[in-house]
Amino acid sequence: MKADKTPLVLDVDGTFLRTDMLFECFWAGLGRAPADTLRTCAAHFGDRAVLKRELAEIAQLRTDLLPVNSDVADLARTARAEGREVVFASASDSALVQALARDHGLPETVIASADGQNMKGAAKAAALVETYGKGGFDYAGNEAADRPVWAEARGAVVVGAPAEAAALEAAGKPVTRLAGTWQLGDLIRALRPHQWVKNVLLLVPMLASHYFDWSTLFTVLLGMVAFSFAASSIYIVNDLLDLEADRLHATKHKRPFASGTVPISVGMAAWAVLTALAVSLSLLISPAFLGVVCLYMVLSLSYSLKLKRLRWVDIATLAGLYTLRVVAGALAVDVYVSGYLLVFIFPTFVTLGCVKRLTEVTLATGDERLPGRGYGRPDRGDLLNVAWLGTFGALLVFFLYSFTEQARELYPTRWLLWVALVPLFLWLWRMVRLGYQGKQDYDPIVFAATDKHGLGLIFLMLAIMFYAAGLWQTWFG
Repeated sequence: MKADKTPLVLDVDGTFLRTDMLFECFWAGLGRAPADTLRTCAAHFGDRAVLKRELAEIAQLRTDLLPVNSDVADLARTARAEGREVVFASASDSALVQALARDHGLPETVIASADGQNMKGAAKAAALVETYGKGGFDYAGNEAADRPVWAEARGAVVVGAPAEAAALEAAGKPVTRLAGTWQLGDLIRALRPHQWVKNVLLLVPMLASHYFDWSTLFTVLLGMVAFSFAASSIYIVNDLLDLEADRLHATKHKRPFASGTVPISVGMAAWAVLTALAVSLSLLISPAFLGVVCLYMVLSLSYSLKLKRLRWVDIATLAGLYTLRVVAGALAVDVYVSGYLLVFIFPTFVTLGCVKRLTEVTLATGDERLPGRGYGRPDRGDLLNVAWLGTFGALLVFFLYSFTEQARELYPTRWLLWVALVPLFLWLWRMVRLGYQGKQDYDPIVFAATDKHGLGLIFLMLAIMFYAAGLWQTWFG
């Protein structure tokens, strides 16, 4: 029986790769040179071939890190073992496609966008017919744009796109179906709903002012939802900007966008929806609340683009983002927030920011700086010292607050505030110690929400403060 020597032609974006190189270049370029990237998009949006070439030059994409569809890779390996030619045909920039071919041991003679021609759809089909003849190749693709190519191919390999596969089968085309769809659960995981626990900080002004009515609580909860949507939109942007760094990370390479389980285009659409929801809900509360949410998103985006790479600036920015949540909580219910409270929150989260970096560098395998960060293992001592300075500052401000007029009014048994300093110190000390030992989650707030011993100390501190305020007596007689 004569062996099948028909060439197997593989589309790249969404087929061989579980990602799209145009979007990869856009986000890598945005992280590397945001102004140049945006100018390039504006100047060449109507000329996709030129846009792809220019973005590829800005992004300097590492094609060896791009996530591969294992089913398509297995199909390619089997075809090569049978002696069949396996080549790439893609609308992506030819230089990137050639680099990808080298990474995977495939011929660098590829069909791809170059010299101002966007090699997609009919253009790709014509190039393949010119090279192999009509019906002289099998083609693997994943979307409606591949219909002209499938029409000229002998057989079709369809990755995902069940409607396209059904239409080809109905037309009598031999079809091989491969999985390639994304799951809603993976997108939800990209939103990091476990991080929404941070937004309990919006409750702080309500608790500090002893406003405990249902209307106030409902407004704050609505504000927490708005902040959660805003935060998730920025998490998506952060992950898209950090694709290369995440793929080099010991655990973050499993994140949905870095691993390719959720397409970048889906992430961009989710970002737009979440941003719209956050703005709409914020506006329902008040224009001032909307202003803080917008400031939070702008500062978070600045952090993702640049500030997180700057030593110490990144930690101060993180502390500022947490402080903004407290300000938002005050604006949501229109209550006065003591300056002492804001000054207390900031050094507390400077400490926790140091804990976050301590955990990362402690768990690092080498002494070099972490990808996309300004710290390495040699910085553990400095991070520890700043963490203790933050702890001292938080405790000092809390102590000074106990002498204010507001403290005298809200806490009749004022000396108990000094007792509450003990569990507060023990909790901060525990967080710093575990971070220095590398025994924490990469996010200290998420860790704190599940740490039974730490939660016990926080609840003990709150119980003492409630007793000092006379709230236990009011609630329980």
